Amino acid sequence: MASAGGDVTRRLQQELMGIMMGADPGASAFPNDDNLFEWTATLCGSEDTAYEGLTYKLKLVFPDTYPYKAPLITFETPCFHPNVDEHGNICLDILKEKWSSAFSVSTILQSLRSLLADPNNESPLNTEAAQLWADQDKYRQVCKQKYQEGAGEA
Repeated sequence: MASAGGDVTRRLQQELMGIMMGADPGASAFPNDDNLFEWTATLCGSEDTAYEGLTYKLKLVFPDTYPYKAPLITFETPCFHPNVDEHGNICLDILKEKWSSAFSVSTILQSLRSLLADPNNESPLNTEAAQLWADQDKYRQVCKQKYQEGAGEA
């Protein structure tokens, strides 16, 4: 079983190197201190979305069965979004039943940025956000307000 832990460590080290070399300006992730199984990620909202100019902090916790089991990912910065609840939990199929060991931290972060711009209103965790989504002007206003309220708590 020690070999399996070594495999996970090697995989996470490779992914970290890929993130550092890739230099995606909209997303980054790094281990917390010396714990390779807990990372902090930063996600910037894409241009021309309600999240433009906003930066979110996320927590990634990798199981010892990674990459065969998805990491647990939560928003630490409050995020007003149809697929994110008030505790930061995310409803995204690739983090649940559609998970594949081919996914990496980079692909997860790209998927999360896409989700911010294009939510799945068929499966909302935040019904208020899902209902407001159709009115983008109002949605942007509430999104920025909730973000600023959350920034005050941090």
